[in-house]
Amino acid sequence: MEKLHYEIHIDAPAEKVWNTMFEDATYRQWTLPFNPGGSSYTGSWEQGSEIRFIGPDPETGEMGGMISRIAENRPHAFMSIEHIGMMKNGVDDFTSDEVKKWTPAFENYTFTQKDGGTEVSVDVDVAAEYKDMFADMWPPALQKLKELSEK
Repeated sequence: MEKLHYEIHIDAPAEKVWNTMFEDATYRQWTLPFNPGGSSYTGSWEQGSEIRFIGPDPETGEMGGMISRIAENRPHAFMSIEHIGMMKNGVDDFTSDEVKKWTPAFENYTFTQKDGGTEVSVDVDVAAEYKDMFADMWPPALQKLKELSEK
């Protein structure tokens, strides 16, 4: 498992950046670099809750995604998402060899007031074979988050 780290400074208060990141309409916009077909979620951002990140598979068009749990939620300061499985063709998978390669994996967001705005730090665990793919996706996603938050 590899750890990736990204930071971006956004000229907006942490509460606005937080809301832009996690509210449905803007979540769908800033996450487009991860899935051009669109990404959404079902479930809750409340600590301990299950949340599913879903979208069409770029190759097959079938719906799939990640099954996760909110490990920690400190509003406007820190969100930790624990990825525990995947859904493919409507079937939940927590035990296949493919899933066991990368679970559990964490995606952590830290929001820090700095220089009149908010510094967003992202720390994410990825399987080594997906490192380059995610390295190409995160910077444009965070840039889109910045644009949306600064409106």
